[in-house]
Amino acid sequence: MEWEVVIGLETHTQLQTKSKIFSGSSIAFGAAPNTQASAVDIALPGVLPVLNKEAVQCAIKFGLAVDAEISPRSVFARKNYFYPDLPKGYQISQYELPVVGKGSLTIHVGASAGNENGYEKTINITRAHLEEDAGKSVHGASEGMSGIDLNRAGTPLLEIVTEPDMRSAAEAVAYAKKLHELVQWIGICDGNMQEGSFRCDVNVSVRKKGAEKLGTRREIKNLNSFRFMQQAIEYETRWQIETLEDGGTIQQATVLFNPDTGETKAMRSKEEANDYRYFPDPDLLPLQITASDIEAIKAVMPELPADMKARFEGEYSLSAYDAAALTASRGIADYFIATTAAFGGDAKIAANWVMGAVAAKLNEEGKDISASPVSPTALASLLKRIADNTISNKIAREVFEAMWAGEGDADHIIDKKGLKQVTDSGAIESIIDEVLAANAAMVEEFKAGKEKAFNALVGQAMKASKGKANPAQVNELLKKKLAS
Repeated sequence: MEWEVVIGLETHTQLQTKSKIFSGSSIAFGAAPNTQASAVDIALPGVLPVLNKEAVQCAIKFGLAVDAEISPRSVFARKNYFYPDLPKGYQISQYELPVVGKGSLTIHVGASAGNENGYEKTINITRAHLEEDAGKSVHGASEGMSGIDLNRAGTPLLEIVTEPDMRSAAEAVAYAKKLHELVQWIGICDGNMQEGSFRCDVNVSVRKKGAEKLGTRREIKNLNSFRFMQQAIEYETRWQIETLEDGGTIQQATVLFNPDTGETKAMRSKEEANDYRYFPDPDLLPLQITASDIEAIKAVMPELPADMKARFEGEYSLSAYDAAALTASRGIADYFIATTAAFGGDAKIAANWVMGAVAAKLNEEGKDISASPVSPTALASLLKRIADNTISNKIAREVFEAMWAGEGDADHIIDKKGLKQVTDSGAIESIIDEVLAANAAMVEEFKAGKEKAFNALVGQAMKASKGKANPAQVNELLKKKLAS
């Protein structure tokens, strides 16, 4: 029997505002427990919530980025449930009238068996609504006891909900990664998954292939790692299929993923919407968003990844692959643009260095592009020395390593280490004469028709010059010598 997995995501994106969604309390991470929870956050008698305008602007930005409907009128509701870290006994959220309606996000799913180039797929977004976060239960704070930290209570969230459009763990992870990059790109979330700024709930169900009716779903809560998401979905899918094939039934439930065991485990039965007894919050007026509000946000929106990718292909004559790689993050894109502007030469050369040497060092050291010790201007200076034949590409890599290590700018390192390229024809010709004299066997092999011998002779000449000879001149002069 063949089965199909059906996946939908609910992503809690913590908005980069200065204060909480309904109070002026700080949302800074790492404060001592319960030092950033105001009277409004813990719902003391007589307090009233006041909506944070900046949170609304973040929601509008997201709506524009995914080409979504932005509701001119939306309503805040009380979502009622009891949990120790929910100080009000309800959460202020949105239900029937969210601020952001239907939109979409196109993802690229990587290569797999039977599909070596990967494929694109559009994931439909059902809604994105504003809400406040709950507090945090701290287990093991005291022996045999749990503590409650309410610093996070009231932190502004945008919950982004998809349709059940994904059919594999790979698609779900590709969507989560694309969304993660997008919310950082437009500046509404810092994307810090370790601190809980971006976390996903994944709804998983299975059904027989060809069936239209959805199976019973189980929700995997609070995944804050793409690797854990992949593992959790794959385990949950196998578990559901095995349960059904063994004659069992799936009960709707909220489950947690244990990364130590690689298993999901039911935490509680899953509530339905009516269990939360939603009703409009009487302390908050309906949110009105005008056309001029939307236009004001549009005016300050950054260029979106898809638009920038198209521009890179047109303006810089880059391939679709290169343009996609350079727009995978806003930091990389900005670095490339700044390097190209300062270099003034072939953008493809700048692209190769950003995607190659720079990316390799960042990956090796686990750094973000913002922490690169080689600035775009410094990299451009190095590229200029390649372009004007001061150094070869091979020597440039040595200079780059020294720049990365903090030994100075390109010109300083080139002068200090005596790395200037030898372009004097007489000097190069002298080196070639020595190489030919010392490698008579290679010369005979070349004359016998073995082309590899020529490359070997070039290598010997470059080695003799300590990499400083101009490679093009070495090739040209060597050919002349061998032909004579």
